[in-house]
Amino acid sequence: MDWLETIVLWGVPVVLAITLHEAAHGYVAKRFGDRTAEMLGRLTLNPVKHVDPVGTILVPAVLLLMAKLAGGPAFLFGWAKPVPVNAANLRNPRRDMIWVAAAGPGSNFLQALLWAMLFMAAIGGGALASGGLAEMARIGVNINLILMALNLLPIPPLDGGRVVAGLLPRGAAAAYGRIEPFGLFILLGLLFLGLLDNLMRPLIVGAERLIAALIGL
Repeated sequence: MDWLETIVLWGVPVVLAITLHEAAHGYVAKRFGDRTAEMLGRLTLNPVKHVDPVGTILVPAVLLLMAKLAGGPAFLFGWAKPVPVNAANLRNPRRDMIWVAAAGPGSNFLQALLWAMLFMAAIGGGALASGGLAEMARIGVNINLILMALNLLPIPPLDGGRVVAGLLPRGAAAAYGRIEPFGLFILLGLLFLGLLDNLMRPLIVGAERLIAALIGL
């Protein structure tokens, strides 16, 4: 597989995964009363508005290059510019923030399901039989499940951390929120220690089994 083909096959699913993830936060926040993302032009499916030059492009590209040079599977890790949400504008801040946070990983699960359906149509004698399309769909499933699982980890400021904070009593939530400035360092530490994959794997396997059941595999 040459570099151009690799960029296309990975680029489309990655851009969609990140863009729809961030847009989902903004759309759900608006539904519950906060229009901050809309006023700042972030309530859009334009990927340029959500791309972080380092987290969305540089870090995943370096990891993909390292995996390709090593001849092993790629484990992509990255981030986009967070969609701004003002919890004070939400009608019920603690409850509504749970749904706003969960919307991102939820959008990734839905995309993984749709990519899986496309994969089934693109293999063998399927209606859209195509080796390239099947490979893109396979990547689409994998990248969305990885992004879903990563964001569901209960580490602030990840979405899972926001969900946990919304479920905890106020005092415990405030104490838990003090971890947030160190969240990225915790993630990087887990990544370099080889523990991040172990934490995400149960979430990915569970989602894979649910998708398989939904599409009749």
